[in-house]
Amino acid sequence: MKKAAELVFIPSPGVGHLVSAVEIAKLLVARDDQLFITVLTMKLPFDCMPKGTVDAYTDSMSQRIKFVDLPEEAIETRGINPNLFLKFFIENHKAHVKDAVTKLTESDQSDSKPRLAGFVVDLFCTSMIDVADEFGVPTYIFFTSSAGFLGLVFHLQTLHDEQNKDCIEFKDSDAELVVPSFVNPLPAGSVLPGVFLDKHGAAEFINHARRFRETKGILVNTFIELESHALHSISDEGKTPPLYPVGPILNLKSDDNHEGSEILKWLDDQPPSSVVFLCFGSMGSFGEDQVREIACALEHSGLRFLWSLRQAPPKGMVAFPSDYADHKGVLPEGFLDRTVGIGKVIGWAPQVAILAHRAIGGFVSHCGWNSTLESLWHGVPVATWPMYAEQQLNAFQLVRDLGLAVEIKMSYRRDDQVVVSAEEIERGIKVVMEHDSDQRKRVKEMSEKCKKALMDGGSSHSSLGRFIDQLFL
Repeated sequence: MKKAAELVFIPSPGVGHLVSAVEIAKLLVARDDQLFITVLTMKLPFDCMPKGTVDAYTDSMSQRIKFVDLPEEAIETRGINPNLFLKFFIENHKAHVKDAVTKLTESDQSDSKPRLAGFVVDLFCTSMIDVADEFGVPTYIFFTSSAGFLGLVFHLQTLHDEQNKDCIEFKDSDAELVVPSFVNPLPAGSVLPGVFLDKHGAAEFINHARRFRETKGILVNTFIELESHALHSISDEGKTPPLYPVGPILNLKSDDNHEGSEILKWLDDQPPSSVVFLCFGSMGSFGEDQVREIACALEHSGLRFLWSLRQAPPKGMVAFPSDYADHKGVLPEGFLDRTVGIGKVIGWAPQVAILAHRAIGGFVSHCGWNSTLESLWHGVPVATWPMYAEQQLNAFQLVRDLGLAVEIKMSYRRDDQVVVSAEEIERGIKVVMEHDSDQRKRVKEMSEKCKKALMDGGSSHSSLGRFIDQLFL
């Protein structure tokens, strides 16, 4: 009889990373009753989500999943390079992780205690490989973004280490970059993640890529039917650990609160597939000039809309947007009165429940990977408006490589001070709301494929099984 095994999960701070980690942990323990998981959580020094959000994900868990909150680390956020903040924040937790795992392994030395089988760390937590090495156990990466992005990270690291090519030379460049994990050449200056166009950020990510190669395997939140080209291109390189495409890993549980139920009641009164939903992620916010252009586009389009509009944090602060006390002050005068009945402006949005609603016909999205997978799962086509991180890359892949989305502004970057015109916005939302478009048909087909991938015998179900099997070798 095989001996029970324990995995230590270390997600990056932030609800998106935590949710994905918790969801794959639930899948793992449901598949094998000899698996136990401890999730070590880090708390950011600023509030990033509605009160009780984390508790909603961690309550009512299997008894074989437990959570340990690591001691909070004070770190100055003013004036720090945003591309280095996470590096320092996570590295400051290494001693806490070592202490927590030591307690875990020493608390019970009986034969019935699960053996420590390895660490599963988030893509930003590669410094924790050092801690796993101290305990003599392997590390696995849980890559919460696309396989296309993973392939780009490996490719840029190879260019740097083998050809002495620095990716920051693509900043403001019109050059096209051929990347094996993408079908089409990338317009490097406009869709490379901003972190690669910053000297410090690029160096940090290239180091992550080197460390990925040290691990025993990479779990990727994708599925072969969506990203077959990217997954095969990485495996064909021959210098990477085994890949396990196990997605889509999603939390599809509805956010059950009063504010959310009011929004869903409003949607209940709208015709099927008639509402365009605008939501830009946990860090998505706009200046007043851009807010006015969005408002003008929505009003002029005549389309029904649900708009999650949030207030930007103070300039120079590393912090998350917050809800406005009153939207009237930032919207054009009379906008709410003129759009009453066909439109609703909200703050925080219960995104999964909204995308699942029959009234939603299109999604104007920042193209975060979790949001992308949620939209595909629910069969809702996307109009791309990326803002930060690898979102421009996701938008490029969805529009150009996969034909699953339409473009509003693929090259938009939150910090560029560019204002997208009402005309561009209106054109994008009208196209995404077309009922018989090729994109809508492809998205509906992909929705079926991603559900089948997780079923018994499906591609991701089988891939997760292979990962579990090698834990017990």
